[in-house]
Amino acid sequence: MSKVFRKALVALSLLAASQVQAQDVVRLGNLKLAHFGAVSYIKEIAPSCGIKVEERVFPKGLDVMQAIIAGELDVGGTASEAAIQGRAGGAPVLVVAGFAKGGARLVARPELNIRNVLQLKGKRVGVTRGAIQEVLLMAELARYGLKADAAPGKDVQLVYLSYPDLNQALLGKQIDAMMQSEPQSSQAINKGFGVEVLKPYGTLIGEPVRTLVMTEKFYRERRPLAEKFMRCFVQATRTFIDHPDKAEKYVRETIFKNQISSEDFRDAIANSPYTLDITSSHIQVTTDIMAKTGVGRMARPPVAADWVKLDLLASARRSAHVD
Repeated sequence: MSKVFRKALVALSLLAASQVQAQDVVRLGNLKLAHFGAVSYIKEIAPSCGIKVEERVFPKGLDVMQAIIAGELDVGGTASEAAIQGRAGGAPVLVVAGFAKGGARLVARPELNIRNVLQLKGKRVGVTRGAIQEVLLMAELARYGLKADAAPGKDVQLVYLSYPDLNQALLGKQIDAMMQSEPQSSQAINKGFGVEVLKPYGTLIGEPVRTLVMTEKFYRERRPLAEKFMRCFVQATRTFIDHPDKAEKYVRETIFKNQISSEDFRDAIANSPYTLDITSSHIQVTTDIMAKTGVGRMARPPVAADWVKLDLLASARRSAHVD
């Protein structure tokens, strides 16, 4: 009986351990961009935080939102515009932190000598549909009274492409300029087939902040695990801010498999620094400009105060003694 009892205890212990382990798994959606590196790094330090993080990488932020709607993710790293569109479309998400700011640049073909936004008139400008870069492009064009559409006939013809394809299109002279993310815009400049026209931070949005979103269910029903995850998030982000060499090594070698140079990474992060800060007012301003320019075509733009919840971040910062 004693042997049977011991075996039963072992079996129960293993079952309990597996259940605890399953309960401590966080499903994370992310993008393959330099300034999303600290979010990816969470999974590397997760065991020391008492959790396991399973990361899935998506082509764009709206794909992260779709996976959240499908119940496949608990947390996601995305730009603010995808979070806003997702919330407007019924995604049960809350903004719980920021993790990077900036990350956009208007880049043109060198031989065209485009030096300002007005000189985009009559040009083909590439951008990723639904990305924060599209919001910033439309806001900049609106400042100068320029109209834009994917169909010919407007002041500016938009060409919608993915981030990697934008660089190839600029290199192949299929577009004249692009509103691009990082590190792709830095790569275009460093390789000589693009020149910076401007960093588009002169609108009311300022430097757009990338958002860490969490499902309402995870936030409300799995609170202890959500708190552990947020402490791990703060630790990962502070590591990248305080140790840029470690951030560079991880992003270049682990995420990009040495496909970007040290110069590309450093230029990219200079234009998209890691941060923890975000405000409800920033999300509201971004929402208002999206509604005004028609990006996302939201029937009912969400009110930021209803879904920006920064209490977990504040608690995690206090635990880590981070101002």
